Amino acid sequence: MKIAFDAKRFFHNTSGLGNYSRDLVRILSIYYPENQYLLLNKNKSERGSDILANPNVTFVETSKGTMSRQFKMGKDAQKENADIFHGLSGELPLKWDKKPIKKIVTIHDLIFVRYPQYYSFFDRKIHLWKFKKAANTADKIIAISEQTKRDIIQFLKVPESKIEVIYQGCHKAFKEEQSEEFIQKTKEKFNLPERFILNVGTIEERKNLVSIVKAIKDTTIPLVVVGKKTKYFQKIKHFIEKNKMEKQIHFLENVSMDELAVIYKSADIFVYPSFFEGFGIPVIEALFSKTVTITSNTSCLPEAGGPDSVYIDPKNYLDIQSKINFLWNSESERKRRSDKGFEFVQKFNDEPIAHQMMNLYQKIIS
Repeated sequence: MKIAFDAKRFFHNTSGLGNYSRDLVRILSIYYPENQYLLLNKNKSERGSDILANPNVTFVETSKGTMSRQFKMGKDAQKENADIFHGLSGELPLKWDKKPIKKIVTIHDLIFVRYPQYYSFFDRKIHLWKFKKAANTADKIIAISEQTKRDIIQFLKVPESKIEVIYQGCHKAFKEEQSEEFIQKTKEKFNLPERFILNVGTIEERKNLVSIVKAIKDTTIPLVVVGKKTKYFQKIKHFIEKNKMEKQIHFLENVSMDELAVIYKSADIFVYPSFFEGFGIPVIEALFSKTVTITSNTSCLPEAGGPDSVYIDPKNYLDIQSKINFLWNSESERKRRSDKGFEFVQKFNDEPIAHQMMNLYQKIIS
């Protein structure tokens, strides 16, 4: 089988969609080496070069020109005699030749419909148009959670039979053991506190970091934050300065995946009070790291966190505060929940996900 991927995010996104794209191609190439995997894009980058080194993964330079991703990439896949074209980030090309090719699209979330205030008018319109078009064109739609499946049915008016839920996993660094020397080096490099709680993710309004900051005010609990800053960071900074919390909160940037894995494993508690997610990979990363997780009781987060994570109302910082205090002061409870969480998260391991995806590909071809 020859499977072509829209690899724009594979090569050019550092987080969410990029991680999904790289992980999926990586696990398929390992567990199903008999197939050819084609990465279509105008250019490539150093990102994912280790995956591209696999003999069954090939970069295909697509036609140049403006809008070539929309108008030429599909035809380029057909010229390569691909059996399947998989759009990894909610989009499919608009133009195709008559040559037969099956089309699959992964839709991660429809947050721009649910929370329009976080997006510009133009972005909302263009996203919705692209997603609707892709959903109609596709032979199958992959939703990365039951929550996203419900949203696709509700907002894109797609029949349930056309959608398959296949969860996503996370980077292999979170499942590996880092050397003692590397762990020490990472702790020193970032000057990590002896004990701390952790938050990972873009520092934007929807991720709701301000509620964690409010929850630890008037405590001595250190917070480590790893994530790209947006305009919303100014709001956090203002609160921190006003309440003299500068020494309590540590913002880290330019963290590699292996370093991030060490930081997760070193944390006492992972706190993720996002208002809404399509899936919530950081929750999976924490559970694979055997770090107990506090997350929101909304959207797909209970799907990712499982029965032994601790759930909060993201709008209520006092709820977050009491749950943090409870776990911070009980080592046995942290240990019990992290062990259970580690058992639960195995369903998001590479092999079951690769197997589900390949089953879908085979089903669609036959």
